[in-house]
Amino acid sequence: MRMPSSHLLQLPSGSEDADRPATGSITFVGTATVIIRYGGLTILTDPNFLHRGDHVHLGYGLTSERLTNPAIELENLPPIDLVVLSHMHEDHFDKFVQKNLDRNIPIATTGGAAKYLKKLGFVKRHPLKTWDTLIVEKGNTTLRVTAMPGRHGPPIIAKLLPEVMGSMLDFGSKNSPRSYRMYISGDTMVFDDIKEIPTRYPDVDLALLHLGGTRLLGLVTVTMDAKEAVKMMRLIVPRKAIPIHYNDYDVFKSPLSDFKEEIERAGLQDKIIYLEHGDTYEFRPTEK
Repeated sequence: MRMPSSHLLQLPSGSEDADRPATGSITFVGTATVIIRYGGLTILTDPNFLHRGDHVHLGYGLTSERLTNPAIELENLPPIDLVVLSHMHEDHFDKFVQKNLDRNIPIATTGGAAKYLKKLGFVKRHPLKTWDTLIVEKGNTTLRVTAMPGRHGPPIIAKLLPEVMGSMLDFGSKNSPRSYRMYISGDTMVFDDIKEIPTRYPDVDLALLHLGGTRLLGLVTVTMDAKEAVKMMRLIVPRKAIPIHYNDYDVFKSPLSDFKEEIERAGLQDKIIYLEHGDTYEFRPTEK
């Protein structure tokens, strides 16, 4: 059995980090793109900044049209310390981002995506296999990004699609290495390996769930629909969860209304936070 590895990314500490209280926030930009702030760190996930009517290429001649606009433009982002990229699909790292994102921003992602990013000229790539960890330090703030199991659809279809990872983000400080635990599902279905997550990483404070029930060719579902999301909630058992990645592209076939119905049927509605594009959720470690 392969032993998980870990490596360290040390970021320069800015003056804005001094005496910063240990609080955090999540801003929903659209699709799987969120901005996460905690203790002077700013993380961007799955950057997609295309607009309504733009198309992405998903491989094998398949395309999808964007139905929404991002809440923030790429050029208006705050300074980004780290990008967490679940996989290399254009609805998660579009052509505009590939061309215009700063090549020096560190990116934590899969091995396959890291190879593609190298060809594009990105110089700070951090490939992670499942259970590998990137330790990020900035001033007194620490972040552990650990790759979680992910599978982009049924086994045979997943082999034809890019490898995908979920992420566990453990925020803390040098004196308290875990103050807040956040799970990001990535574009995955619920499968056996997911069951190992709560064994290794219990007590999840917040889960960001990639929904949408994405269907390729209108036939094969490759991301969680509403019923799968309830299964994920029962497995991971987060204190709170935010649905994302559900209404932005025409390949998403399971709308947010389906998720709301299933969540209410399961009696889990008190655990869900719904964000519109541009909304921000603020959190504190003392919420536990």
